[in-house]
Amino acid sequence: MSDPTYTPPKVWQWDPGNGGKFASINRPVAGPTHEKELPVGQHPIQLYSLATPNGVKATVMLEELLALGHEGAEYDAWLIRITEGEQFGSGFVKVNPNSKIPAMVDRSVEPSIRVFESGSILLYLAEKFGEFLPKDPAGRTETLNWLFWQMGSAPFLGGGFGHFYAYAPEKYEYPINRYTMEVKRQLDVLDRQLAEHRYVAGETYTIADMAIWPWYGALVKGVLYDAAEFLEAHTYTHVIRWADEIAQRPAVQRGRMVNRTWGELSSQLHERHDASDFEQRTQDKLERDGAGG
Repeated sequence: MSDPTYTPPKVWQWDPGNGGKFASINRPVAGPTHEKELPVGQHPIQLYSLATPNGVKATVMLEELLALGHEGAEYDAWLIRITEGEQFGSGFVKVNPNSKIPAMVDRSVEPSIRVFESGSILLYLAEKFGEFLPKDPAGRTETLNWLFWQMGSAPFLGGGFGHFYAYAPEKYEYPINRYTMEVKRQLDVLDRQLAEHRYVAGETYTIADMAIWPWYGALVKGVLYDAAEFLEAHTYTHVIRWADEIAQRPAVQRGRMVNRTWGELSSQLHERHDASDFEQRTQDKLERDGAGG
C-alpha cells in the first residue's frame, strides 16, 4: 500500500503503471496515438460512443427524437472501445480533440458539424429539432440550469466517488469520505427538487432529465458502482420515483442498449444502424447466429 503521508515532489513525473483499472488509457498529453479513420454510415447523424452514463445521454436523445417522428435524427452508432484506446485514433481525435465519448458528426449540413461533450450534443440536438428544451425563457433557463448542474456535478460522482470507491487500486478513507459527502449532498439537492416537480426542470421531460438520469438514476438504483446500500440510496425517495419513471420510457430502454458491451447479451447492441437492429442484431442473436464480434 502506498504511503498515506506521501509528499509530492517538486516536479511531477508520470508513471504509466499508476492509476488502477484505467491506467492503460490515461496519459498526461492529448492527441492521437495511432492512425485510424472513423467509419461512416448512411444516416445524417454519426455517433461514436460507448454506453457509459455520458454515452447513454446521446443515444437516449436520438431515440426520443425518432420516437417523435423526426426522420432527420436517424443515426449510425459506432462502438468506441475506450479500454482499448480507440478514442485516441486520428479520426476520433479530429471529431473530439479531448478524446472522450460521446462524439457526433452531423452530416445533414455542409460542411458537416462536429459536436463533442455530452451536454453540447444534447443542446445541439434539442435546438436542431426543437424538442425537449422549452422555448419560453424561464423554462429554457431552468432546463439549462440543471443541464449544467449535471455537467459540473458528475465529475465529483465519477472521477471522485466512483474512482476512489470502485476503481482505485487501494482504498483510502479520506477521499472516499470526501466524495461520498459531496455525492450525498448532490443527491439531496436532486431529491428536494424532485419533491416539488415531476421532472428535474419542472413538469416537462427535458434534456436535463436525459443528462442526469444515466448518472444519478443509475446510482440510486444500484447500477452505478454498486453503491446504493453504501449511500443509503433508498432514503432519496423522490429521486427513486423519478428514476423509475424515466426507466419505463421505451426510447430510454432502447438508448441504454446502444453501444453497450456488458450485462445481459440481449441488452447489448454494439452498433446501431437501423431501428430493426434492436430486434435483430443484439449480441445474443449475433452470437447465436455465429456473427458476434
